[in-house]
Amino acid sequence: MNTTHKRRIRNFTIGVSLGAALLAAGTGITGNNSTAYAATSTTPASSVSASIADQVIATGLKYQGVRYEYGAESGITSSFDCSSFTQFVFEQHGISLPRSSKQQSTVGTFIPRNELQPGDLVFFYSPVHHVAIYMGDGKILHTYGDDGVTITPLDTGWWDSHYTTARRVLPANGQAATDSGPAVASPDTSAPSAADDSSQDQAIGDAWDWLYNFE
Repeated sequence: MNTTHKRRIRNFTIGVSLGAALLAAGTGITGNNSTAYAATSTTPASSVSASIADQVIATGLKYQGVRYEYGAESGITSSFDCSSFTQFVFEQHGISLPRSSKQQSTVGTFIPRNELQPGDLVFFYSPVHHVAIYMGDGKILHTYGDDGVTITPLDTGWWDSHYTTARRVLPANGQAATDSGPAVASPDTSAPSAADDSSQDQAIGDAWDWLYNFE
């Protein structure tokens, strides 16, 4: 075998070895980059919570215009009262709420009015007998009177002057439900416990006239 032929064989062998080494290095780099990307793309729990709030509101909006019925049966969608509406909507996303607005006003965490976020429950009148879902931008989604399920501004007129309190019932970890079933919004032990009142969203014997006294 002459010297030139030997040199070509040696150069080919070196080239193959070098190519294999570069390929291995490239695989390692790709793997490291993929790992880093996965780490930086993890969604924070707070963003997940915001996403759940958006889903809750979107579900509620599907029933816009559905008629109001005082004492509507839980779980039906042909009519709602205010607390059966909130109970139903949150239930679709794994959050179990008690039936009446008064009971709902004692679960979750108290939220000052200036810290309201979409998905928070807001309550009206004293004693509490109306509940709505805060949508953001000063708007609430709820049901009452002839309008049925509707959107109204929170910061003007009757709703502004009769605002009472707010509660946050979406889990802080952003998880709407567990494998064992819906997440139950826990009562706040620092708040007065609700009496075992009726399933209606309004005190027994009250007329709806008070809801038309807003501007």
